[in-house]
Amino acid sequence: MAPFRIAIIDYNILMCIGLQQLLSDLLPMTEISVFNSMEEMKEDNGCQFVHFFVSSRIYFENVQFFREHQRKTIVLVSGDLNINDVYTLNVCQSEKAIVLAIMGLYSKGHGHAISDYIPKSNEQLLSTRETEVAVLLCKGFINKEIAAQLELAVTTVITHRKNIMEKLHARSLADVIVYCVLNGVVNVEDL
Repeated sequence: MAPFRIAIIDYNILMCIGLQQLLSDLLPMTEISVFNSMEEMKEDNGCQFVHFFVSSRIYFENVQFFREHQRKTIVLVSGDLNINDVYTLNVCQSEKAIVLAIMGLYSKGHGHAISDYIPKSNEQLLSTRETEVAVLLCKGFINKEIAAQLELAVTTVITHRKNIMEKLHARSLADVIVYCVLNGVVNVEDL
């Protein structure tokens, strides 16, 4: 399989680094390049990228290029700005919300199936109870609510949560969500 190449084009280098890390976590088998301008991106054979995550300012400054690559383009916006016939990603939200939005783009068939670029494992990492806890975590429940739903002590839920994080090598809830969605434990539309 050819490398899955993504370009992030934005003047805000800190935002680029954060999005690059998030995409690297979601898509570990991808090559993600960060550019501070269109000129930098074009020097790196710009049409070879599968997706362009581009700031709204750079998008509008180079609208002709991105219209020609409309299916590949995801415009980074602040808030709920919608641009006709273009995919957008609100970067002013929680990590969990951004992860769900990115996974939602891919689950709706934005060019490629996200699961095509995730290493596959047939190994069941989580126990049945840990899976139940993970699903409820993905749905936004807090420890106390999970304990009540599963009729467990809060300390038991905390122990399960710690074990889930360790087994998945997760650094955040977003990593747990990615695992659950990609392994069919939970549907992204249900979150």
